[in-house]
Amino acid sequence: MEVFENVACTVCGCVCDDLRVTVQSGKVLHAEGACRLAEPWFLTQDERQPPAATIDGQPVALSVALANAATILGSARSVLIYGLSRSSTAGQRAAVALADRIGATIDTTASLCHAPSVMALQQVGESTCSLGEVKNRADLVIYWGSNPVDSHPRHFERYALFPEGEFVPAGRAGRTVVVADVKTTPSTEAADVFLPIEPGRDFEALWTLRGLIKGVTPQPHAVSGAPLPMLHELARKMKSCRCGIVFFGLGLSTTRLGNRSVEALLALVTDLNDFTRFYARRMRVAGDVAGADSVLAWQTGYPFSVNLGRGYPRYNPGEFSAEGVLERGEVDACLLVGSEGVDRFSAAAQAHLHSIPVIALDHPMIESALPAAVRFTTAVYGVHLPGTAYRMDEIPIPLRAFLPSRYPSDADVLLGIEEQITAS
Repeated sequence: MEVFENVACTVCGCVCDDLRVTVQSGKVLHAEGACRLAEPWFLTQDERQPPAATIDGQPVALSVALANAATILGSARSVLIYGLSRSSTAGQRAAVALADRIGATIDTTASLCHAPSVMALQQVGESTCSLGEVKNRADLVIYWGSNPVDSHPRHFERYALFPEGEFVPAGRAGRTVVVADVKTTPSTEAADVFLPIEPGRDFEALWTLRGLIKGVTPQPHAVSGAPLPMLHELARKMKSCRCGIVFFGLGLSTTRLGNRSVEALLALVTDLNDFTRFYARRMRVAGDVAGADSVLAWQTGYPFSVNLGRGYPRYNPGEFSAEGVLERGEVDACLLVGSEGVDRFSAAAQAHLHSIPVIALDHPMIESALPAAVRFTTAVYGVHLPGTAYRMDEIPIPLRAFLPSRYPSDADVLLGIEEQITAS
């Protein structure tokens, strides 16, 4: 029996790195500190042992699968590379290198999640901080369009509500918690204040708050998006707190014109910094989607939806998003670095995906119904392999291995495909 301390978890964007994992005979017995989302992930590792490589569902040698994948990608006119949010920095770099080599379009799962948020911060900027600063400083915590009890179970415990911080020594008793959402959720039960937002009216509520912060009273019968007395009180709390943070989720960014709503929130936070210290942070969902954005921006200058077909990076959300190029039938081959997100594509995008050759790289635990011409099973970073994952606040967290594996890393597979293409 062996015990591994300070293990990081990549199930969600919190990337909690304080787990204590007990391993015996190549199996995880306990995962102390793991949340209800993470515990099944750890305890069921290596229960499935699919072949390392298959072609049309039939097991083959890894070298044969690499050669076949290289033939498909090398002969395609327009390739889409998609996924990356369950990878690590090494795999993400290898994916960008392959995309550059074959002139592909490369996109991350952010294009169907927080892409409007990224577009918003590109327009108006972002006043942001680390989760450590939230823990130590924030006495006003606001969740807007987010339900962390379900999506990020340890967010309250580790970062935002309960920890005793340097300037919040009383922990939960020293913080005011507000949840703004269109409906009650399990998270509203933990809040001091629930601000009900009219469906589709986040933009109006945020602009009303901006006006109230600056002393502008709404006109009679103006659409405020939320009860005006509650907005008055929230504006007062925002201006009078020592340090505030707004965590916003997909409930805000994926609404109609979500990028404009996020722009309004980010501008509100900028306004508040005339009066106090205030920050905003996205609630990232998948374990290393922040890393995928960071690596793409580092390698190409852009965070997602990048086309390298002309020999240099071009960025245009919508035109070069995975869903967009699939819906318009603009690609004739697809490489998925993690296929679990394709069920979120539109029906038209999925229909085209089923009509072209697909190469899929998946963890052993992923049982995908998507037919793949070539499928690779890859080792899991943070379980079988060391690596790096970026927490939702873009802080890189080292990952350590605690189980052996016979599977290659996704970086090894992607670099192997690139070498085959270069050699042909």
